[in-house]
Amino acid sequence: MNLVFLGPPGSGKGTQAAKLSEKLGLVHLSTGDMLREAVKRASELGRKAEEYMKRGELVPDDLIIGLIQDKLRDGELDGGFILDGFPRTIPQAEGLKQMLENNDINLYKAILFQVDDEEVVRRLSGRWYCPQCSAGYNYPAQMPRVEGRCDNDDTELQRRPDDEESVVRNRLKVYLKQTKPIEDFYRGESILTEVPAQQPPEKVFEALVKEVSSQV
Repeated sequence: MNLVFLGPPGSGKGTQAAKLSEKLGLVHLSTGDMLREAVKRASELGRKAEEYMKRGELVPDDLIIGLIQDKLRDGELDGGFILDGFPRTIPQAEGLKQMLENNDINLYKAILFQVDDEEVVRRLSGRWYCPQCSAGYNYPAQMPRVEGRCDNDDTELQRRPDDEESVVRNRLKVYLKQTKPIEDFYRGESILTEVPAQQPPEKVFEALVKEVSSQV
């Protein structure tokens, strides 16, 4: 079972991908993790990717697709995979499709996690963390015992710059412009399915498992 997870930032697709990969024995392919692993292993593609990363530039699509192809060739993905964070654009989706077809591999489903914009803003702008122990908090779902202080060491909580409301809204604009068209791409491939992700994570997971199981 090979899956692509789609959805705006804050939709919870990374969390759900990790849970589903554990339950079904699928490999969870996060773009960032793949790049860091390739750089650490100093593979040929990893060295090329590192050059772009050191300059603060986006790693080209063909390099990322090449990393996925390497894993396919090595047999790491024989039991199925979940792609999380890729593809993000139509050219990436088309490149991925071509590479998979060249390897006689089909995507089973592209699963869209549906969350409205204001819920995304609420979730992301409500995220805080402890700079001392890295504990995470989320207002109002997971609040510290003392407002603005870490439960573990009483350190003043901070918010990451990309979780500021203005930045979150800009990230949503980028998503709508670049990534949302992929929904129509996979709808045209007749493999898009939607999961309501507005509800609590455990309910989302129940809906996800039901959706995947119903298609087997």
